[in-house]
Amino acid sequence: MKKFVTAIILVCMMLSMAACGGSSEAEYKLGMGVVVSTDSDNNAQVDATVATVVTDANGKIVLCRLDCAQNKMDVTGGAVDTAKTFLTKRELGDDYNMVKYSDATLEWYQQAENFEAYCVGKTADEIAGIETKVNEEGYNVAVDETLYASCSISIEDFIGAVVKACSDEKGQTFKASGELKLGLAAITTAAESTPATDTDPAAVKMYTDFGATVVGADGKILAAITDSIQPVVNADKEGKIVDSTFKGTKRELGSDYGMVAYGNAIAEWDAQAQAFANYTVGKTADEVRAIETTQNDHGYSVTADETLYASCTMQITGMMAVLAQAADYAR
Repeated sequence: MKKFVTAIILVCMMLSMAACGGSSEAEYKLGMGVVVSTDSDNNAQVDATVATVVTDANGKIVLCRLDCAQNKMDVTGGAVDTAKTFLTKRELGDDYNMVKYSDATLEWYQQAENFEAYCVGKTADEIAGIETKVNEEGYNVAVDETLYASCSISIEDFIGAVVKACSDEKGQTFKASGELKLGLAAITTAAESTPATDTDPAAVKMYTDFGATVVGADGKILAAITDSIQPVVNADKEGKIVDSTFKGTKRELGSDYGMVAYGNAIAEWDAQAQAFANYTVGKTADEVRAIETTQNDHGYSVTADETLYASCTMQITGMMAVLAQAADYAR
């Protein structure tokens, strides 16, 4: 009888240990990468392919999300549309019309999702090593027949953005157990664009904020990253594109962005942005949208929370919107 009881106790202990092991936390890393092209012809155009990944302790991709902010503006006569609204390729969905206007059998978002799935289980080096070839249209497509069967579009920028995300030196480590969801969002505004004059070209400023969030089963953010780009495309009074400039994302620029040197800021943009992203951890999308703000002396909407303000004194409304949206998009 004693042996039987002892055996039962041992079984219970083993089951208990197994249960604890099943719910133990693992360490992950959230990273983001952006690849930008400002090549323009008749219209001002900026293509920003963005990737976010969650990698495990071995550097292997657990989750991957892709999107592209393909922003265009007609500058006929040197005019600009400061109220123009933009949707990403993923947000356009079927309305992107790859199937309707090309030989594609799947829409962009479907092909992007197939590439995301292909990345799972691979490292940055393995993604960088994906073999491509130039097709008849001049695009770099996959050599791998299985991948090509589900993703026949150009994957050059996909590869570049995912490798950047995997190698993100400013990525955020976090611990979690259970189901993880990953969300990615991009929001663009052209509000700061200016029309051409007799002396100056039109400056098309399609600025994009990016947000990435890892969300738990309870809908709360476990880790977050935000970034931003400020490319400028110039056009003359006839609407001809004359040049464009892009120096890098704000996170990539770091101290070269110059907030401390030229704006007397308490910290550079990348540090303040990450302080805000960290503040969203533990919150839901709705709670991020509800973060209280106040207007400062310069007319910017800054946080009303004194603790957050000690590390993030810049305007936060754009970051609020894109991180909340990323949490909404988590899947």
